[in-house]
Amino acid sequence: MSYVYDSCRPEMTGCKKKERIFPLLLFLDKTRYDTCKRKSMSTGTMEGLHTMKILVTGGAGFAGSHIVDTLIAAGHEVVVVDNLFTGSKANLNPQAKFYEMDINDPALHDLIEREGIEAISHQAAQIKVPLSIKDPGLDAEINIMGTIHVLEAARKFGLKIVFAASAAEYGTPEYLPLDEQHPLNPMSFYGLSKKVNEDYIRMYGELYGVNYTILRYANIYGPRQGRFGEGGVVSIFLEQMIKGQPVNIEGDGGATRDYIYIGDVAQANLIALTSEKKLTVNISTATRVSVSELYVTMKELTGYPLEATHGPARVGDIYHSTMSNQLAAAELGWKPETSLRDGLAKTIAWGRTVYGDAK
Repeated sequence: MSYVYDSCRPEMTGCKKKERIFPLLLFLDKTRYDTCKRKSMSTGTMEGLHTMKILVTGGAGFAGSHIVDTLIAAGHEVVVVDNLFTGSKANLNPQAKFYEMDINDPALHDLIEREGIEAISHQAAQIKVPLSIKDPGLDAEINIMGTIHVLEAARKFGLKIVFAASAAEYGTPEYLPLDEQHPLNPMSFYGLSKKVNEDYIRMYGELYGVNYTILRYANIYGPRQGRFGEGGVVSIFLEQMIKGQPVNIEGDGGATRDYIYIGDVAQANLIALTSEKKLTVNISTATRVSVSELYVTMKELTGYPLEATHGPARVGDIYHSTMSNQLAAAELGWKPETSLRDGLAKTIAWGRTVYGDAK
């Protein structure tokens, strides 16, 4: 397959603007070649890597759009299905084929057959925890019934599926770091829907032979992120700091999370799509970072001149959380490569293009 990818997004690769880049990702014996080091490559053929036509549900959203970029950079052909409930056409890679469609649409299966889809990256979801509590029925319709509809397509056409699961499934930690054997005790309907989806996926694997990889994401952050989702505090701080607005920290600032850069998550999805093992693994940094530490780092990187205020902690919030990534390293050969400081720097660079710069 001949390939060219010359619309390299600076926030994803860390490359300078206006550089013409032809990145190539090869996975041979679990060795990854860094895209940004493979500059000025001539158009060629992907040797040693089976390229596929992949459906990415939710591919116009935050995580999904980065996964689309990474798949295309690796030489895969990508079809995106997104109802734009939280996604945006502005996030779409121009080389992806886009269908504005809900994953519950009966036409989805016809689309998959017509397009000759070979694998599915299922990222589409209702991610707003408060909305899941306010309207559990809507949450279940999107997250559970939508996933079953996608699974039916995987069964019907014999497709591998990679599913975006969540740290929200674990609930209050009984021990840290959270590993894949930790009991799942979600505290919201959003987390519950992800847990139920995992059960459906495993049963589809057992009963129908559907090949799957379940990736339990830690708190993702990065360019294109909105205020919602488990890493939303980064995007909230980012907008406030760049606009010179007051920053309020909920609670004493000591609460910790495992923040992982979206580029590393996208790489995990790329690897998972070619795995033949039925796996459930955490995708995390295995590092705890407090909200205060996050604030201080972002303050330094943005040059934000104000001090944060503190308000009441949110009721029901978990205080400490971090996830082991040893199983992902052992079974997928994946590990995070972006430090918090580097990931925040890339995110802030993107934020300045969106929110301007108050400095």
